[in-house]
Amino acid sequence: MHSEATDHETARDLTGSFIDASGVAHFRAWSPDAGKIDVVGADGLQLLLSLRRGSDGYFVGSTDQLAAGTLYMYRVDEQGPWPDPWSRFQPQGPHGPSQLVTQEGFRWTDDDWPGISLARQVLYELHVGTFTSQGTFDAARERLRWLKDIGITLIELMPVAEFAGRWNWGYDGVQLYAPFHGYGDRDALKRFVDAAHACGLGVILDVVYNHLGPDGNYLRCFSQHFFSTKHGTEWGEAFNFDGPHAAGARQLVSANPAYWVREFHLDGFRLDATHSILDDSDEHVVTALTRFAREAAMPRRIVVIAENEPQQAEHLKSAADGGQGLDALWNDDFHHVARVALTGSRDGYFHDYTGRAQEFVSAVRHGFLYQGQYFHWQKQRRGSPLRRMPAAACVHFLQNHDQVGNTYRGARLHSRVHAGRYRALTGVLLLGPQTPLLFMGQEFSSSRPFDFFVDHSGALAQAISDGRRQFMKQFRAYDTAAVQDGMNDPVAETTFMNARLDWREADMHVEAVALHRDLLRIRRDDPVIAAQDSHSIDGAVLSEHAFVLRWFDDVHGDRLLVVNLDLDLLLDPNPEPLLAPQRDSGWQVVWASESPRYGGAGAIDPVNAVQQWRIQANSATLLRHAG
Repeated sequence: MHSEATDHETARDLTGSFIDASGVAHFRAWSPDAGKIDVVGADGLQLLLSLRRGSDGYFVGSTDQLAAGTLYMYRVDEQGPWPDPWSRFQPQGPHGPSQLVTQEGFRWTDDDWPGISLARQVLYELHVGTFTSQGTFDAARERLRWLKDIGITLIELMPVAEFAGRWNWGYDGVQLYAPFHGYGDRDALKRFVDAAHACGLGVILDVVYNHLGPDGNYLRCFSQHFFSTKHGTEWGEAFNFDGPHAAGARQLVSANPAYWVREFHLDGFRLDATHSILDDSDEHVVTALTRFAREAAMPRRIVVIAENEPQQAEHLKSAADGGQGLDALWNDDFHHVARVALTGSRDGYFHDYTGRAQEFVSAVRHGFLYQGQYFHWQKQRRGSPLRRMPAAACVHFLQNHDQVGNTYRGARLHSRVHAGRYRALTGVLLLGPQTPLLFMGQEFSSSRPFDFFVDHSGALAQAISDGRRQFMKQFRAYDTAAVQDGMNDPVAETTFMNARLDWREADMHVEAVALHRDLLRIRRDDPVIAAQDSHSIDGAVLSEHAFVLRWFDDVHGDRLLVVNLDLDLLLDPNPEPLLAPQRDSGWQVVWASESPRYGGAGAIDPVNAVQQWRIQANSATLLRHAG
């Protein structure tokens, strides 16, 4: 089965293989130094198609003699055979043959879905492999209504690009265009997204463009130019986005988000560690991929969120203003302050935070705490000004995959801190104007750990285990023989199996569910809170570990959140003007973290008849004007 290769306009700029609506199979691979590329069968022997050298290092070809589902591999200058690095599906994993897929056939029902904007979103980070006992897209789809009913609006899938082994966090992907075969067939992700849209949920995808995984990466078999000779990352080789012959890597990455949007109707992306996406080009590859993704989504809207450890707020500006056109950045500062306030520990990278009231007030009013000040842990200045950016442009969280994973045995934060304080800070997170993110199971106080896990063997497995222990030594508490010996091995099957959520706990932990459901209802329905307007909020420190936030609203009346992470506090005298009610009015309690409904000991109204304030220990109380 063989035919001569021809150019194909229907493939546009999409490297890789697919079958178009007319049944013609197209192939396109980048290998600028190669003299010949053949498409061969899964056995590596049968010649299916000889590709023709096109322009700019691309080899192209098309044929109407191959059906959807055909397994194929590439042979480059008689070397190989190797799987397609641009493969759309790998039914046998990254080392096996690639599968020819069709772009047609799936019946979408989301024609009326408008897309999303960042305002009023509540994010939910989800790892497909551990979200359910089955670990598939189809099983996760059965839980979508639960998330919607709790108050989630936007699901953030941890990376799903094909990786080596049976399980992985997903940040070791090697075939960026292929959804992991262990999560279901290629249409499984489409079924998940379509069902999410049907019940009013958006879906964004965590994508990794700073490196590829150590196992199953075949790009070097096609060209050494995919990887940089001047940049490097802490996880592996950096892509060549700005050196000689950078076209292949730039196209591979910059076209990838647009592909996920077109093929899977995704609503945007979370870009992993953009500070390690290294590019000195006039147009940074992040700017390019963001632009291409938005163009592919039109007329629908998408959001692009980045993890950026240096907190480079200028990336939120438009490309015309010198930015990268991003919608939001993760705010580690808020998490770090909360972690210190809850645990009392300033170990490791928590060194530059105190957990005091001032830091919470500043985080709610200004987003990043470090916007150019000196950061002792890194011995340099950190962050840049976040002025004039909407509050929603900062993503706040108490837990995420990294911060849970970077604890001894992957312990969930709520399982190791004072319950009252944790409820209070959940109130700050979910009522604050920034975009909140919950990590899967957080809404029902899951007891299951989430430690780092991969599925490798031999020398690579040993290197990963050793590297994980070395990484954790940055925390003095973990740099002891006893703790090092007791850490979960990331390559052990039990580490993965123990991370799977137990959904029976959602029925058992009714107080935690009620807490999150009620707070998200207030966030959605209260017009003052829902506005996410940090400019209408003022705050004040009442004591070292107590503070007040006040939303000013002339139409709907003011709101007041009083938080105390210490002993009972009596304010007498009380010279803080933010606590004063409007003329001929008082304060009425709307929500209290110490309500027995949430497992508290009983809420106390913080203000008595003579306006004497007594603020309950380890509590948060939301009030509104009465009258």
